[in-house]
Amino acid sequence: MRQITDIEIKDRLAFDNPWWETNEVENRFRSLPFRSYFQEFYTLIKSADVRRAVVLMGPRRVGKTVMINQAVTRLIDDGIDPKHIMAVSLEAPTYTGKTLEDLLGLFQDLHGHDRNSRLFVFYDEIQYHKDWERHLKSLVDSYHSIQFVVSGSAAAALKLKSVESGAGRFTDFTLPPLLFSEFLRFRGAPEPAIIRDDTPRLNRFFVEYLNFGGFPEVVLNEAIRRDMPRFVADDIISKVLLRDLPSLYGITDTQELNRLFNVIAYNTGFEANVPELSTSSGVSANTIKKYLDYLEAAFLIHRVYRVDQNARRFRKRSQFKVYLTNPSMRAALFDANADLSQENDPAMGALCETAYVAQHRLTREIDDIHYGRWKTGEVDFVYLDKRKQRVSAVDEVKWSDRIFNHPEELKELIGFCQRNSLHDAWVLTRSFRGERHIDGIRVDFIPVAEKCLEFGVTNLPWR
Repeated sequence: MRQITDIEIKDRLAFDNPWWETNEVENRFRSLPFRSYFQEFYTLIKSADVRRAVVLMGPRRVGKTVMINQAVTRLIDDGIDPKHIMAVSLEAPTYTGKTLEDLLGLFQDLHGHDRNSRLFVFYDEIQYHKDWERHLKSLVDSYHSIQFVVSGSAAAALKLKSVESGAGRFTDFTLPPLLFSEFLRFRGAPEPAIIRDDTPRLNRFFVEYLNFGGFPEVVLNEAIRRDMPRFVADDIISKVLLRDLPSLYGITDTQELNRLFNVIAYNTGFEANVPELSTSSGVSANTIKKYLDYLEAAFLIHRVYRVDQNARRFRKRSQFKVYLTNPSMRAALFDANADLSQENDPAMGALCETAYVAQHRLTREIDDIHYGRWKTGEVDFVYLDKRKQRVSAVDEVKWSDRIFNHPEELKELIGFCQRNSLHDAWVLTRSFRGERHIDGIRVDFIPVAEKCLEFGVTNLPWR
């Protein structure tokens, strides 16, 4: 049987790396906007002080491959010889059966590099390479002057194997769906200081964000926005649910997994427990527990756990809220675009909460978020300071402006603050800004869209 020759592989490498001949990356990568995470990612790549490979992970279609090509562009602009940069997608059939070191050797042979040459090597879609973590660790140990970067969409496997095998050799870098601040920049919105003062316009952008704002390609392409169900449901979710996760974990009944995810997506932000999810989806309780772990590791969902009225965590963690990591997945699956005119639509309130949680993906606070529930009431979000072992903040998300004139509806929030020695709280509204003092507690009211914008502006560069 005829085998793919090294000459054919070298030809494919040259095709995948056009800058070897042209000294330039494709123009489209220069014209596409940069993710706000780019500079941090690029700094890791350029750092020569610590010998570590960068493992870029995240859900499908959030811009990992684009960011790699933009990094190649920046390297060339910074004076790196284009022939010292190789980027390959291991999904290409031509590379099947070749190890990471085989491909590196062919690259070195093509351009006469020796083992001490300063090179930049990118392996995209690394999950298609068996035992990638063992091979990558060996390369990091063997080639001290080469910066290796790998990326992949099967984030669950990348994270697990990176932690298990890459201790001291790998640096994980997670790229989440677009934050609201990034979405605004991609949509060409005015600077934050300007858009904040135009709440109706900011809210219109926010509703767009809830409906299609998590994926760069969707934001930039009107044709895809018109066909969100196909793009998200078929091209993203189905590939994860029907291909990635089954292949990683040996799942045989993919319809079970799909049913569970549909229940979660439709009810994003709802409180649940394993028995309830089992009844709703028809999936056994033991299987539910595993599937929830898989979906969370694949960056499709995030669980927020419950505390009581004294901010004490529950040992069994049997009750939790489940949020989509990207609110636009719900609209794509159920064609349920949120409507600003429907202030009392329960789906709109849940989507606002979902978007609010999604903004925390860029901060370490994501694991500090809980919610409070007890017999007489609840609080939407409770932040627990791990170091001080106490509550640091509380938030309510209402998507309504009537709450300012009905302080009695904040009775449980005020009581929670008093019990836990908090002096202030946030209430996220539809469009109202203001401040009230209720029973000794200062309550700041702010539009939820503005609060979501602040997360990105505070933690990431606007441009």
